[in-house]
Amino acid sequence: MKKLHFAVLLALASPVAFAQTPPATPSEKKDEAKPLESITVVGSRRTNASATDTPVPVDFLPINKVNETNPHFDLGQSLQYLSPSFNSTRQTGADGADLIDSAALRGLGSDQTLVLVNGKRRHTTALVNLFGARNRGNTGTDMNTIPMLAVDNVQILRDGASSQYGSDAIAGVMNIEFKKKLGCEGIVGYGQYSEGDGKNYLASAYCGIKVGEGGVLAVTAEYLDRGSSNRAEPGNPRTIGDTATQNATIYANGEVPVGPGSIYFTLGNQGRDASSGAFARGGIGSDDIPSRNSAAMYPNGFVPFINGDIDDRYGILGYKMPVAGWQMDLSQTYGFNRLRYNINKTLNASIAALDPNGLSPTQFDAGGFSFAQYTSNLDFTRYFPGVMGDGLNVAFGAEYRKEKYKIFAGEPGSYIDADGVGNGGNAGSQGFPGFQPADETDANRNSYAAYLDVEADVTSRLKVQAALRFEDYSDFGSTTTGKLAGLFKLDESFAFRGSVSSGFRAPSLQQAFFSSTFTDFISGVPLDVVLAPNGGAIARAAGIPDLKEEKSKSFTFGATWNPTPAVAVTADFYEIKIDDRIVLSGRFDADNYPALGGILQSLGVGQAQFFVNSVDTRTKGVDLTFSWKAQTGVGRLNTYVGYNYSKTEVTGIHAPPALAGFEDVLLSERERLFIEQGAPRSKAVIGFNLASGKLETDLKVIYFGEQTLGTFSGTEAGVPNAKYAAKTSADLAFTWSFTPNTRLTVGAANIFDKHPTEQDPNETDNGFKYDSVQFGLNGRSYFARLWTRF
Repeated sequence: MKKLHFAVLLALASPVAFAQTPPATPSEKKDEAKPLESITVVGSRRTNASATDTPVPVDFLPINKVNETNPHFDLGQSLQYLSPSFNSTRQTGADGADLIDSAALRGLGSDQTLVLVNGKRRHTTALVNLFGARNRGNTGTDMNTIPMLAVDNVQILRDGASSQYGSDAIAGVMNIEFKKKLGCEGIVGYGQYSEGDGKNYLASAYCGIKVGEGGVLAVTAEYLDRGSSNRAEPGNPRTIGDTATQNATIYANGEVPVGPGSIYFTLGNQGRDASSGAFARGGIGSDDIPSRNSAAMYPNGFVPFINGDIDDRYGILGYKMPVAGWQMDLSQTYGFNRLRYNINKTLNASIAALDPNGLSPTQFDAGGFSFAQYTSNLDFTRYFPGVMGDGLNVAFGAEYRKEKYKIFAGEPGSYIDADGVGNGGNAGSQGFPGFQPADETDANRNSYAAYLDVEADVTSRLKVQAALRFEDYSDFGSTTTGKLAGLFKLDESFAFRGSVSSGFRAPSLQQAFFSSTFTDFISGVPLDVVLAPNGGAIARAAGIPDLKEEKSKSFTFGATWNPTPAVAVTADFYEIKIDDRIVLSGRFDADNYPALGGILQSLGVGQAQFFVNSVDTRTKGVDLTFSWKAQTGVGRLNTYVGYNYSKTEVTGIHAPPALAGFEDVLLSERERLFIEQGAPRSKAVIGFNLASGKLETDLKVIYFGEQTLGTFSGTEAGVPNAKYAAKTSADLAFTWSFTPNTRLTVGAANIFDKHPTEQDPNETDNGFKYDSVQFGLNGRSYFARLWTRF
């Protein structure tokens, strides 16, 4: 719940709305020559495209000002309090989801938003979220692997775009443009919560240097140390709050003239060490001895810690040049993400049960997984002035993509049941049982695509865009998607815009091949659960078919109004229908599905889950923005209001024939509510920035709408759903400019120390008195940040 400078908030207004930008800041006035730099506008392939004149809503968010004054030290949380349609809430008590923050648009899943970097596809994480109040069963892109100081702007296309960019672009597309500017700048920052924990230390530096004639090499290095926070009540041994992380990141980005064109490149790596507390195990007198503890080791109980060693790599190498009047772009992109688990302050109770002294190792390598993506692109574009009216842009191209997914087993002590299968459920490392040899996977697939994209200025008032894309996947087959969009200007101040499109999302390899046995706590009681891979013996026995693509249809209609250069208003209504949505099923056991009873008993587990195409959803919503600039007697005042309302409903449940009649298990009320209300249905940002001489004052008010989540017991058992009331937070900050190149910002976020509505801890997903929803559970924080250019 941090603040940001309103000059950036103003950029939230949709493209037409902020054609008139506020006065440049000192850092923006120093525009070094960059002859090779061009701006990519997501949603358009025109080389002369303008972010203020697109037929679909695009938020253009300059990040320079955010870097100077923002209290958020990572990109994901910065965007959470910048864009009303963007949602990313840190989780706790959710295993791997504690270590990697997921993010999404318009209330849909994190894997239904496509992320680009410099216009090229960014890879997803190897993690698939199994727990937490958001993005369950989804993969997604880890925004926090990108150092903010490397970023020039973030563009958010709030419209379906599968026909332009391929799989995943159902909710929208985010394009993160890196800097290629000459000069150097640096940031140091510190922050902590009012409770005295969650201490954050940031050191980041950027330098852009000239290379040859007209080339540039930009390097960004960042170190971020985020301390853990703990909001557990007195007497509760758990650690409930932010995960402790240490991120070391370096990125290089640049472009160099070579022959008739230029070579461009992006290369980066982040290493992250992360640690999060699991659920507590009881001591003497509890049911956890001897089933999940040893009195000789932890007589008073213990809290295992799930530690993650995360490695993320990304690279782009391309060459672009003119060819017979066309602009050609040939590129190769590589992405890699790996997460290896190390569990400490734990034990394997089955090993302790056989040891004469009741002892077990206290640390285990639990294995992990990796995901790699290789994308080759060949694109051509050309603008024909005077054709079809005022001009026609034609773009076409092809893409080849190969993906690899691996699961690697942990050491035997992390998963073995040393004293016999099913003896008290005491096998493996407590907190997170390791991946077993039977879980090991080495899967891959490839796909190829071809597209055609045309954009015509039919008249000075009418713009029309159309796109068609064909893709073929080696695992599930082919699909064709299309899009038609238009912009019509009634006059220079008012315009209508709209689009219709079809889209798709290919099932991720993570969803198709993930396999694991883990421990969940149901109303405080531990239970071992197997998540069976698609196509495996358990899934076949349950009648689960092979995964196929999700299919979507999107509609957007809106208007923009600029009555004066100082006022901008936009409104965009949308509807997204998704068929055959892939979900993580409810849990089947011997009681609700007897056919699986024998198999589960032989594995020593109580329940099984699967990924399955079984749900249809419909999302309806509206995006509103208003911005106003005024010169007052004490200085320049910028005001911004942004609002998003997004309502997702499950419209159909299609059980496979073998599971007919078990729809309430396949998608329980609790899991349905995670899909429909995992994010607040409404969110608003109101920002005020007053600049007076060397002092700037920023006040930002953030509204998070109500949420309703399910409980473990369920309404059928007479337990009401968990209702989280709407909450409003506020951030306040002051910035002092010592010189045009040095600025100090101090302030506080969530200044009124707001928290979600309290619930029954036995019924929440994380076992705490409220889930990780809305703005999280940590409360008020303070920060200081020093920015300098040199």
